[in-house]
Amino acid sequence: MAEIVNLRQARKRLKRQEKAEKAAENRTRFGRSKAERRKSDAERDKTARDLDGKKLD
Repeated sequence: MAEIVNLRQARKRLKRQEKAEKAAENRTRFGRSKAERRKSDAERDKTARDLDGKKLD
């Protein structure tokens, strides 16, 4: 015999699981320390300056 499932509770459980997965994805995507952000910003700025310096007018 099959187990009886409350659909409302199943939907809530699924929604909580999806929310947790999205939170984990956001942590990996945006979870950088301030020092890491500064370093990547500095590298990007240096690359842009180097490229601008090599342009021919």
